[in-house]
Amino acid sequence: MTRRALSLRGLFAGALIFLVPGVPAPAHAQDGVPGPAPGAREPGGRGRAEGDGGSGARAPAAAAAGDERSPAGPGAAEAPIEPPQLVEGAEAEVPREARAARHEGKVVLKLLIDATGRVTEAEVVGPMGPGFDEAARAAALRFRFTPARRGGTPVASRILYAYEFRLPEAPPAEPPPAGIAATGAAAPAAASGAAPAAATGAAASGAAAAAATGVAPAEVTVRGAAMAERLRQSAQAITVIETEEAQRRTADMGEVLARTQGIGVRRSAGLGSWARFSLNGLTDDQVRFFLDGVPLDLAGYPFGVSNVPVNLVERVEIYRGMVPVRLGADALGGAVNLVTDRDVRGTHGAASYEIGSYDTHRLTLSARHLHEPSGFFTRVSGFFDSAKNDYPVDVVVADNRTGREGPARAYRFHDAYRAAGGSAELGFVNRPWARRLLLRVFVTDYDKEHQHKFGVMKVPYGEVTNGETVPGAMLQYEQGLGRGVALEALLGYTYGRATFLDVSKCNYDWFGRCVSERPKPGEDESPPRDQVYREHSGLGRLSLRYRPHPEHALQLSVSPTFIARAGEERRPDNPQARERLSGERSMFTWVQGVEHQLNLLDDRLENSLFVKDYVQLLRAKERLPGLDGRFGRQDRATHRLGVGDGLRYRFSEWLYAKASYEWATRLPRPDEVFGDGAMILPNLALSPETSHNGNLGVTIDARDTASGAWRFDANGFLRAVERLIVLNNRTDAITYIHVTGARSLGIEAAAGWTSPGDHLALDGNITYDDFRKTSGEGNFAGSEGERMPNRPWLFANGSARVQLKDAFAPRDAISLTWDTRYVHEFYVGWANSGLIATKAKVPSQLLHSLALTYVARDEPRAVSFTIEAHNLTDEPAFDFSGVQRPGRTLLSKATLEM
Repeated sequence: MTRRALSLRGLFAGALIFLVPGVPAPAHAQDGVPGPAPGAREPGGRGRAEGDGGSGARAPAAAAAGDERSPAGPGAAEAPIEPPQLVEGAEAEVPREARAARHEGKVVLKLLIDATGRVTEAEVVGPMGPGFDEAARAAALRFRFTPARRGGTPVASRILYAYEFRLPEAPPAEPPPAGIAATGAAAPAAASGAAPAAATGAAASGAAAAAATGVAPAEVTVRGAAMAERLRQSAQAITVIETEEAQRRTADMGEVLARTQGIGVRRSAGLGSWARFSLNGLTDDQVRFFLDGVPLDLAGYPFGVSNVPVNLVERVEIYRGMVPVRLGADALGGAVNLVTDRDVRGTHGAASYEIGSYDTHRLTLSARHLHEPSGFFTRVSGFFDSAKNDYPVDVVVADNRTGREGPARAYRFHDAYRAAGGSAELGFVNRPWARRLLLRVFVTDYDKEHQHKFGVMKVPYGEVTNGETVPGAMLQYEQGLGRGVALEALLGYTYGRATFLDVSKCNYDWFGRCVSERPKPGEDESPPRDQVYREHSGLGRLSLRYRPHPEHALQLSVSPTFIARAGEERRPDNPQARERLSGERSMFTWVQGVEHQLNLLDDRLENSLFVKDYVQLLRAKERLPGLDGRFGRQDRATHRLGVGDGLRYRFSEWLYAKASYEWATRLPRPDEVFGDGAMILPNLALSPETSHNGNLGVTIDARDTASGAWRFDANGFLRAVERLIVLNNRTDAITYIHVTGARSLGIEAAAGWTSPGDHLALDGNITYDDFRKTSGEGNFAGSEGERMPNRPWLFANGSARVQLKDAFAPRDAISLTWDTRYVHEFYVGWANSGLIATKAKVPSQLLHSLALTYVARDEPRAVSFTIEAHNLTDEPAFDFSGVQRPGRTLLSKATLEM
């Protein structure tokens, strides 16, 4: 394609996208259905209710039960009419050929709204033209209103509603105060849960009131926010990462998360290796992971959050020490929710392919399609990852002649990783009987080789492997029930089959040679293990949201989960005895909660108060020691309560503060109690953890200044934990154990600046976390007051991006991005144990990466290419003592979206 052709097509297509209309959005979320309506992305439309007369005359329309012409003005003999108010909008899907006309205008519709708030009729009385008329009518039939009321009684009503299609307007020089700019006399805005528009705004008016009362309408422009921005500005202690830029880069999900303040991600090797995620000092299962609100391991990703493909995730929600009721989960340190593309508009497809050092290959594919007349929707996605991870490491080997040990350079030879998976989602959306009714089926499979013992790089392995296959299905239903009530229901089932194989009789050296034979098979431990674990998991969730008033909302969530696990040792140590993995193991968890959300002072003040209830029933049969293979029951029932509150106060459009507290409980997870089926052994004696979690922070978000966009966020945190569960891997028996008491106290801060025109962007963050043992009892009693071992306590990230727009064609961009990460040294063990000279320590590290990215847009298509170098200076990198990470790594990636 020539530059001229790309220029014309790019300008033409770029303007068209802004013709896709938006819907009215309030200054703050007042919805009967949590979250934005589907398709809330681009601004560009206005909805306005007007007086009778499709030609644009402003004579007020009547609202009455059964008589559209009955009087409703203030002087009428009947009781005053309270007008209908929009609570859920829908965005019109305009055919491409209609949008190509680039018309601005409006479609005037006569809407009949029944006594439940549903639009039962939508008649075009002021047409704009083919394509636009049909699209506006179809969108209006999906609107939801609070019904008109006469004397407090819901009645049917009829109004005129103008759905306006417009090209984007220039943004105002300064943001209007309190998020609203009025263009006429003050008028009540509709309470709306409609899809929020972006900064240029969608428009609503007080004309809905005029339609029922005869008051002259005054148009009010409302500045809404995208869902990510609404979450950031809510009362929740949350950080939101939007992955649009990361999807073009070669960093995996672990690296994307590690660049965020308060978060540490450490790996035991390269791609596909075990990773330890920490949030404000708390690690592993103390932080819960979700995919679209479903626990990650039950959603088809058993290999952990760090290896989830970035290109299948639209944004990441990080909840810090305060988990919302809607997730229906127990957690100590918070939660991470990966949100995939939830858009259900039109037809869309995307693909990415990445190739890099150490034979790394990563592929993702996704596509969706909506049949507008029927509402039938389907979405498919898939991924494939593989890597040999055969990078060089510095090791100690014995000389063949003298037997003396000395340093050497070797390549990891048994660390390959392969994973593949796919999902298909189909059902109906935006129907009168269901906002969403979708069935998702999925399957994931992975295999991983192990080069050495967990977290320790001393003795090389040559044949130890593990893997897992996970198929499953999820059924989701969402619907507004009227009168401000919305329902969400979820039902899912997952089957997991995990294997662990360690039966080799060879002793391998670091060069991959079998140098001797073992007396008994088993590299990791003896006797050998050829194990199969089978796990059946069921998940249910019922959530009801009720908004009795625009300033109040109540939410109830009930989430039961059932997990049953059984195992088989295909090479038992005693064939005559009952196999130790065959014992019954099951876990039933029930988490329920109630939350009240309050908005006051024109959304300056938001408060979220909640109560949670936790129940867990554990049933297990384990082989008893010293009784010749006999089994005994070890059942346990647990019941806990929790409470929390989040508060946000907005001082101005760009400055707000937050405070939050939760008395949190975390119930032990299956891997902690039953083991992981590979290298971690079970511990059925684990008890629930509890913690007092507090956050206090301030945010500055000044986007529209003459000097550019400025960002600053600082948060202080406290986690006071009882019965902290930690992984003890300093012995041959790797298992989870309790630390009686611990306290994490710290501060995290992030700052950034983007120049006018987005030509230069600078960002940085720093985290200090003082995490110490506070009890002199139980395990490690002699280390009271010492820092918790094997955890970074000071780390920082920085980035700088230079971008040139319209470099070779209109709407293209070329950028150069530099990233750096610093981690201060920390001890692997307790600081008061051992001699200083021999104490294991992870040294301070300063690592850099550099990425060159080119993006070309020819709407609706976009293509990007990236070349990136990780660990640019080839520094020795360690996340665990003695376990060396890859050095300089070169990768490239291409993405296509259409």
